[in-house]
Amino acid sequence: MHFTSERGLDDGVLEREFTLGEVPGILWTPGSASASAPAPLILLGHPPLGLRKMYPRLAGRARDAAADGFAAATIELPGSGDRPRWAVVEQARAELRRAMEAGEPVGDEIVDALVLPLVERAVPEWQAALDALLGLPEIGGPVGYSGGVISIGTRLAVVEPRISAAVLFAGSLVPRAVFEEARRVTIPLHVLLQWDDEGNERQAALDLFDAFGSREKTLHANMGGHTGVPQFAGDAAARFFTRHLK
Repeated sequence: MHFTSERGLDDGVLEREFTLGEVPGILWTPGSASASAPAPLILLGHPPLGLRKMYPRLAGRARDAAADGFAAATIELPGSGDRPRWAVVEQARAELRRAMEAGEPVGDEIVDALVLPLVERAVPEWQAALDALLGLPEIGGPVGYSGGVISIGTRLAVVEPRISAAVLFAGSLVPRAVFEEARRVTIPLHVLLQWDDEGNERQAALDLFDAFGSREKTLHANMGGHTGVPQFAGDAAARFFTRHLK
């Protein structure tokens, strides 16, 4: 891990940009974090829109986490931001747009071509970032995962034993293979669902929640569209992490 910049934010949070091989990322640590009192860590997932575009929302989530005593980190997803594009994924995105504009059902082939390559590459990158982050003296466990592409969060919850709890944003474009993996998830889950999300099929999201194998799982459903998550829903997610990571 190579830090490329750092700056102090107004609320005492230290923000550091880094690179891990070809993967850029950002780490936020609260002022209370030190080698003698390392902060627990929340990995901030996000959609594949690029860190530059997502930065305001990610920084806001990181500051909220820091106020509760957590460090937070994120990395650029494959094919996003300044990273090289994938022809096969770009084609799948075009097919998805065409199907949705035509009012046609989105078939499994499109979902698999769009999501599976992202999951297969992003999950090992998240694990490599976690290796590096936990090697810093001011960062400690336990670790949570928050938000982003639900298929990535599901795979991480299955294969990464260092993640103790996850807050997932419900989505319906989930490959059948990942849906089956959801039955193997056992960590505590807090799932946010926007009831009127124009980009997600509600019943598919509910079916995925039902498939998760966790003994402790909570569905927090709210009226409104994709970007209308109310503040109290975020507060509930923060309490969930405080309960399970401290």
